Amino acid sequence: MKKTLVLGASPNPSRYSNIAVHRLNKNGVEAVPVGIREGVIDGINIIKGEPSVDDVHTITLYLNSQRQKAYYDYILGLKPQRIIFNPGTENLELIKLAKEQDIEIEIACTLVMLATGVY
Repeated sequence: MKKTLVLGASPNPSRYSNIAVHRLNKNGVEAVPVGIREGVIDGINIIKGEPSVDDVHTITLYLNSQRQKAYYDYILGLKPQRIIFNPGTENLELIKLAKEQDIEIEIACTLVMLATGVY
């Protein structure tokens, strides 16, 4: 099981982060939506702030590089095995920091990865 923290989760059903939570659940992956607004996605409450989450395998990012800066310590502190930089979230600074901690980097789309079976 690749427990996945969806950082930048939105309660808006038209947002890719929201769709990702639905698709992760549909594919049997435990999704943990973390965002700045309260709401529910696929029956799961969006958690605000920087919640302590155990055994995070993957963090999939839905925040642009400028918004990510405030979360560097949080992201790296969760010690994920990989970080997925979805389109528009690419960030050379965070990629460098993650690689220094031996975190796998994917510059890809979570939705495409799930659809093609390479998640």
